Amino acid sequence: MFATTKSAQLIGLSADVIGIEVDIGKGLHSFSIVGLADKAVDEAKDRINAAIKNSGFKAPAKGNKKIVVSLAPADIKKTGTHFDVAIALGFLLANGDIKFDPTGKLFLGELALDGSIRSIRGTLFLARRARAAGFTEIYVPK
Repeated sequence: MFATTKSAQLIGLSADVIGIEVDIGKGLHSFSIVGLADKAVDEAKDRINAAIKNSGFKAPAKGNKKIVVSLAPADIKKTGTHFDVAIALGFLLANGDIKFDPTGKLFLGELALDGSIRSIRGTLFLARRARAAGFTEIYVPK
């Protein structure tokens, strides 16, 4: 099972759109994030697991699944917590828990353990970048 969503990050005075690819396969449980992710991005595994569970869905940590999240392009260092929502939605899509077309949509936000979404820095700048990149919808924390 595979799904793709999009997010973005600030790098200095510019912004990059980041593709989030989620693949779920059979095997011993593992959850890995690849693509030059820093510690905050790697810690997303725990935030996402708790947020999904506390939102009424089956947690990624349940069952024997090999979950691989790829942040692309792989040669750009990924920093911060604003990929959380895009990764969680990618997991839920790939797992078949939700259905929607992510085409043209950009997702930003940090997940709290209870499933609520926390604000991030640089939202306006990232929204401008998303618009310039042709996105028709952007989802941001309230």
